[in-house]
Amino acid sequence: MAARDGSDEAYVVGLCDRILEESALTQHRFDWLRGDAGAGGRRVRLPVDAYWPGHGLVVEYRELQHDRPMPHFDKPDRLTVSGVHRGEQRALYDARRDEQVPAHGLRLVVVRPADLDADGRGRLRRDEEADLAALRRILAPGPDEDRATDTSHVPGRTTAGPVG
Repeated sequence: MAARDGSDEAYVVGLCDRILEESALTQHRFDWLRGDAGAGGRRVRLPVDAYWPGHGLVVEYRELQHDRPMPHFDKPDRLTVSGVHRGEQRALYDARRDEQVPAHGLRLVVVRPADLDADGRGRLRRDEEADLAALRRILAPGPDEDRATDTSHVPGRTTAGPVG
């Protein structure tokens, strides 16, 4: 994760490592989680942001571009192997993770900037005490379990239902 060491994603994963007392496998790729076939028929393994094997847990940190159109990230003038622009492909692949991770017996937790101490642009302020407290609540199994794949608040997406 060298290129991402200073990113909000790396910060969140680092806090989760502290809470879980285990180091995550970052950008981990499961053989069963694959993208759409390219021209040659090859389907690349899709990464997850962080996987803690000892906890059977996957955490996805979904920045604002996962929930709203952003031309810089979406590249609407360029189609992907899925035949759609990058923003649509991101939504497809997020939904695939939301479905496949729990289907393979792993717990999936999705963390968004709004779950932590973030500014209006979705950048984390990095208040460790507040963010650790929020992540402890988010990572704790319980009544919020369905938050992991509940994307009902995202325009154009449907609720995937509870995990587990």
